[in-house]
Amino acid sequence: MVEDQLHEHHSFKADPGQEPLRVDKYLMNRIENATRNKIQQAAKTGSIQVDGVPVKSSYKIKGGDEVKVLLSHPPHENLLIPEEMSLDIIYEDEALIVVNKEAGMVVHPGHGNYSGTLINGLLHHFETLPLNSNDRPGLVHRIDKDTSGILVVAKTDVAMAHLAKQFHDKVSSRKYLALVWGDVIAEEGVVEGHIGRHPKNRLQMTVFPDGESGKPAITHYSVLERFGYVTLIECRLETGRTHQIRAHMKHIGHTLFNDSRYGGDAVLKGTTFTKYKQFVQNCFTLIPRQALHAKTLGFNHPTTNEWMDFNSETPPDILNALEKWRNYAQHKNS
Repeated sequence: MVEDQLHEHHSFKADPGQEPLRVDKYLMNRIENATRNKIQQAAKTGSIQVDGVPVKSSYKIKGGDEVKVLLSHPPHENLLIPEEMSLDIIYEDEALIVVNKEAGMVVHPGHGNYSGTLINGLLHHFETLPLNSNDRPGLVHRIDKDTSGILVVAKTDVAMAHLAKQFHDKVSSRKYLALVWGDVIAEEGVVEGHIGRHPKNRLQMTVFPDGESGKPAITHYSVLERFGYVTLIECRLETGRTHQIRAHMKHIGHTLFNDSRYGGDAVLKGTTFTKYKQFVQNCFTLIPRQALHAKTLGFNHPTTNEWMDFNSETPPDILNALEKWRNYAQHKNS
């Protein structure tokens, strides 16, 4: 391969304390939806480099190594194609658009998800979007694929800069509904702790309480309804880190209900009775994702400076699961 024909798809720097580990295993822990076979094929064609030199898949990564995956085609996420799709648009004007995203929809194209994303749909809706600091069109903030709810997208460079500053300066207001495992004892509380990539499982974020790694993160929570083995809470974000609520709630022992990435898709609280386990499985079937919904969003309009508040309906899958838990709790306590 000629160097100038290669495009960088992934780049990682191994932590100083990295134990020797095969490069294919190292990359599998860091690239979503990647298979070992694909990584080994990439190594065979010289597409995996460490410190600028192609390596075999058996190469052992050590601390400080710079690992890059270079391919002959540009990253698919750079090839944004407008796609016609049905979007739940709550509000739109010349400066911005507010969308209620359904669970299962990816916000932006990325590895393994190159079409069918919210951005593909928005590009069809109004053709051009300003780029943010990561060259991602219109995005001021993001919510995870399997999280439902509200997000705002900028339509102009001025709106993008204005809204991004509000999110950075903690002017905007964001509230989420979350169903979590366990009986949350305090009626309200605050979780503080830096959030960064998990050192062993790079698809997870984790909390570094002493701030030795990651970025500062603050989540305020309050209890809305108790069901004994699970609790419905409202979370208010002071910061907006990746997986913030998911990582913070797991950190304090209240993993999100059915959050498979963080271990919430197992029976974490309750009895050992077969009937109870079946009940929980039925709830998992009702809500086949983490029970998290971005319910409200507030910000100053980038043009008029008027405060705007948006509220979204709680989606049916969460409502159905809540009703099932409500009935269970009443029956258990009667």
